[in-house]
Amino acid sequence: MFIRFLAITLLLLAVSTAGAQSGRGKKKPEPEKDKPKKESRYNPTQDVTLTPTVDPTATPPPLPENGGRDDIIIESTLVPIPVSVIDNANGRAVTDLGLADFTLRIDDRKVDVDELFRSETPVRLALLFDNSSSVTIAREFEQKAAVRFLQRVIRPDRDLAALYSIAGISKLEQPLTKDVSALIRAIKLFDKPQGATALHDGIVAASVYLRGQAGRRVIVIVSDGQDTLSDVAFDEMVRTVQENNCQVYIVHTNDFENYKRTGNRIGSANLRALAAERRMKNLAEETGGAVYSPIDEPELDQAFARISAELSQQYILGYYPESEVRDGRMRVINLTIRSDKSLTVRSRKGYYVSKRN
Repeated sequence: MFIRFLAITLLLLAVSTAGAQSGRGKKKPEPEKDKPKKESRYNPTQDVTLTPTVDPTATPPPLPENGGRDDIIIESTLVPIPVSVIDNANGRAVTDLGLADFTLRIDDRKVDVDELFRSETPVRLALLFDNSSSVTIAREFEQKAAVRFLQRVIRPDRDLAALYSIAGISKLEQPLTKDVSALIRAIKLFDKPQGATALHDGIVAASVYLRGQAGRRVIVIVSDGQDTLSDVAFDEMVRTVQENNCQVYIVHTNDFENYKRTGNRIGSANLRALAAERRMKNLAEETGGAVYSPIDEPELDQAFARISAELSQQYILGYYPESEVRDGRMRVINLTIRSDKSLTVRSRKGYYVSKRN
C-alpha cells in the first residue's frame, strides 16, 4: 500500500516538472523602459476625425489669384490729369477754376475728382531733339529757341529737365537736372545731324525714363515727325506714353524747314510728311498736349513760349479710382467745365490699366 502511494506521488512530480520546462510555456514580459514621448501634431481633443495642427511658422502654398482669373480687381493709384482751359473769347488761359467746376466721366460714368493741383506742381521734362539728317537746315535756330525755352520754363527750385538726341538711336545727352547751363552745354555739343530717325523708340525711352518721377511728366519733341527706323509701332508708342502718364508737346518743324529751304510759306505736300504730321497731332491729343507748326523764326520762338506759358497755367486733377479691373484696356476720359462760358478744355483722352500677367 505504501509502495503504491509512493509511485503515484513520483509520477505527479515528474509531470509537473516537465510542464514547467516545456517550450509552450510563455515568459512573462519585462516592464517597458521609460521613453520620451513624441509630440503629437494632432489635436487630442478631437475624436473620430483627427485634423493636423497648423504650424504657424510654415509658409502656406501659393493660391491661384482670384481663382485664376485675369480680371482681378485691385485698388488703384492716382491717375493725374493735366488740364488746360482756354477762354475762346480772348484766347487766354482760365486760371480761377475750383474743384467743383470740373465734371469728370470715365467710360461715360460720372466719377468724383479727388484733388486739384495748380501749376506749382514740379515739372519733370524731357526735351527730345530730332538730330537726323532731315533737320540739318534749321538746326542752329532750333537750338537757340530751345535754349530760350529752357531758360523760361525751368524753375531751379522745383523743376528738372533732361535732354535727348534722336537719330538712328536715342541718346540721353543730359540726365535730369535743375542746372539750365548744363542743359545748354549739352545742346551746343550735339553731334552733326545725320542718319535715319528712330523717333518712336526715342519717345518710348523718354517716357520710361520719366516714369518713376514725381510731378508732371512732360515730353517736348522738336522734330518733323517722320520716323524711318523705330522698332516700336506708333500705336504701341502712344500706349506706352499714356501708361507712363506723360503729356506730349510737339514743335513740328516740317513747315519751318521747308520755308528755310525754299522760301515758300506753304507747307510740303509730301504724303509722308502729311502722315507724320497727323501722327504727331494724334499723340499730342491723346496725352493732353499740343502741336505747334511754326513757319519762321519768330513763330518758332513763339511756339516754345506758348508751351512754357501753358505749363505755368495748368490744372492737374487727381483721380483715384475706387477699384480697377486689370483687363489691359483703356479707360476713356471725358472732362467738361460747369460754366456758361465758351471754353476749350484740353486733357488726356484716357489711361490704361496694366493687364495682370
